[in-house]
Amino acid sequence: MRQIKARLANRAPLDLSTLDERALMGCIDHSLLRPELTRAEVEAGVDLAIEWETATVCCRPADLPLVVSRLRRTVVGPTTVIGFPHGAHMSNIKEREALVAVDQGAVELDVVLNIGALRSGDLGYVRDELAGLVYAVAPTPVKVILETAYLTPEQVEAGCRVAVEARAAFVKNGTGYSPRGAEAGEIALMRRVVGDRVGVKAAGGVRTLDAMLAMLAAGACRVGATATAAIGTEWRARGPEAVKAILASAPAAKPAAGPSASDEE
Repeated sequence: MRQIKARLANRAPLDLSTLDERALMGCIDHSLLRPELTRAEVEAGVDLAIEWETATVCCRPADLPLVVSRLRRTVVGPTTVIGFPHGAHMSNIKEREALVAVDQGAVELDVVLNIGALRSGDLGYVRDELAGLVYAVAPTPVKVILETAYLTPEQVEAGCRVAVEARAAFVKNGTGYSPRGAEAGEIALMRRVVGDRVGVKAAGGVRTLDAMLAMLAAGACRVGATATAAIGTEWRARGPEAVKAILASAPAAKPAAGPSASDEE
C-alpha cells in the first residue's frame, strides 16, 4: 500500500522532457465505468491495467470488491466514483457511498459535484457538500469532477476554487459521459486556478498517445482512459518523437501560482 500511495502522490504538472513509459502509464487511471461491462470484461480490464502498471483502475462502485481483490499485491491502486455520473445525489448519500468505498479498499475517490448547484451559483452548497465528504474520508484523496461540458469558463474557475477550498486533492474536467471530452485549453485553465499543490485530471476522449500528451502538456498530471493498451503501444512505437513534437508545438505547463501550502494543509 505504501508503494501505491507513493506512486499516486504527485499533483504537479509533469516535465515531459523526462517522460518514459513507466511515468506515462503511471499517469493513467484505467477506466472501467461503462454500464454494460460484464464481470469477465472487468476482470480483463484489471489484468490489462496490471500488465501496463497504470496508476489506478477506476471502476463502478459495485465492482470495487472484485477490483480490490484482483489488484492485491500489485502496484496499481483501486479507485471508484461517487455520485456518478450526475452529481445530484443527496449529500448524505454521497458521503455514505464514499465511506463504504473507502472501507472496501478504494485508495482514491472521483466525486461528481452537484452540477446544477454550481451552474445556479450556489457555491456555498457545493463547497459544504464537498468539504463534508472530504473530511469524512480523510486522508483518502478526493478528485472533484466538474463536468465542464456544461459550464462556462467562469463556472469552471468557480468550481475549481470551491474544490480547493474544500481541500480536494484533484480537480477533474468530466465523467466521460457528457457531450464532449477533455480540451487542452480547459485543462490549462484548471491548472492555472488550482496551482501545483492540487492535481488536475483529464478525462473523456483521450484515446491516443498524442491526445494524452496534449493533456499532460496543458497541465494534467492524471488522465482517465479506456484506451490504455493503445496508448502504451503507441508509446513503444514512437514515444520520444511524439514528446518532441508536443514540446515543439506547446511547451509543457509552467508552474502555476496557486494557493500556498499553509492555505491547503
